[in-house]
Amino acid sequence: MQSTDDSAKTKRWSKYVRDVYDPIQVGSIDGTDKVPHDRALVRAINSNYRPNRKVKGDPMHTIFVGRLAHSVTEEQLRSKFTPFGTIVHSRLVTDIITGLPRGYAFIEYSNRDEALRAIDRMHGVSIDGKEILVDEEWERRLEDWKPRRLGGGFGGRKKSQQLRFGCKVQPFRRPIVEASGTGGVSSVCEWNRRIRHRKEEPPRSTRGNSDGK
Repeated sequence: MQSTDDSAKTKRWSKYVRDVYDPIQVGSIDGTDKVPHDRALVRAINSNYRPNRKVKGDPMHTIFVGRLAHSVTEEQLRSKFTPFGTIVHSRLVTDIITGLPRGYAFIEYSNRDEALRAIDRMHGVSIDGKEILVDEEWERRLEDWKPRRLGGGFGGRKKSQQLRFGCKVQPFRRPIVEASGTGGVSSVCEWNRRIRHRKEEPPRSTRGNSDGK
C-alpha cells in the first residue's frame, strides 16, 4: 500500500488547473479555497453542462479567442492568426436567433506548437479597437467544465470580484504558509478570508455607538 507521504509527493503544486474543473478551486487565488466566495461559483456548482458534441477537431490544437469586437469577421480573424501556423478550422460563434457574433471564436491549428505560438503572440493584441483574450480551449479538455455564463469559466473581472484562476492568462499563486505555530496566517486562502471579514466590520469611529455618530 502506498503511504500518505508518497501520495502527497505525486500531487505537486501547479499554477494551472489539471484534468478536472472545480469551480471553488478556480475561484481561489491559490487553489486552496474550500467554500465558494461569490454567488456565481454557487451557480456553477449547481449547474449541469455538457460540451457541444457537434464540435470537431483536436482540442489540444484548438485555441479560444474572446473579447472580440462584434465588427470582427471570420475572414479578418483568419488573416490575423494565419501567420502562426496552418489553420485547419475556424469558427466565429454567432447567436442562434439573431445570427450576430457573440464576441468569441475557436481556431484549430495543424499541431499544438502552432496553437501555443498563437496564444503567446496574440493574447492582449487589439483588433478593431478591443484587446482580445487568447487561451487554450478548455471545454473538451477538463472534466466537469462549466462556462462563464453558468458562473464558471476562466474569465471574470476584478471589479465584479469574480476572478477565475488556474489558466495561462491568470495562473494560481503559490500558497503562502507561515512557519509560526500560533497566530500565523496558514495560506493565501485564510488571509483573504480575514481581509473580507475586516471589510465587513464597521469603521472604528462608529464601533460602540448605537447612533453611528
